[in-house]
Amino acid sequence: MAIFVNVMTALLCLISLMLYGFVYTPMKRLSPIAVLIGAIPGAMPPLIGWVAMTGQITVEGLILFGIQFMWQFPHFWAIAWVLDDDYKRAGFKLLPSGGGRDVRTALQIMIYTLMLIPLGLLPYQFGMTGITSAIIATVSGTLFLMSTFHLMRECSRKAALGIMFGSFLYLPIVQIAFVFDKL
Repeated sequence: MAIFVNVMTALLCLISLMLYGFVYTPMKRLSPIAVLIGAIPGAMPPLIGWVAMTGQITVEGLILFGIQFMWQFPHFWAIAWVLDDDYKRAGFKLLPSGGGRDVRTALQIMIYTLMLIPLGLLPYQFGMTGITSAIIATVSGTLFLMSTFHLMRECSRKAALGIMFGSFLYLPIVQIAFVFDKL
């Protein structure tokens, strides 16, 4: 990577690999903080791509990193909620707020999802994309956020599944909108 792309890209790839393999993975058995640690390498691909193209870490690359970083919390916690029994049998501690499938966890999922709305506007604010992707990001973020209110009311596996599937839609829709709105 350092030879064919650039040294900064290679360094980011190495950091991502080390965090994922040697910090996040063993930490899953110890503490829910693993999700925070895992969100860093999980958010690295857009930053790595940006640095591969520009040769430097810039605010634009950090914006893309920030969106993907924040998205991972509702995404992963919804998966952890749905698969909580399996994770507990495996010895993994992944849900926040004491590990419960409760309104405190649902509230945290809602807060991180809410933060995606202003983050999704930053590419437009920094001239990376146009207004169309800002509208798509806002609508997608709002719809994603609405699913969290259902989880807060119901605290059910079915509501967590809605967030999980919403996360599967949110990120690619927003990222594709950013790409096409830049073209």
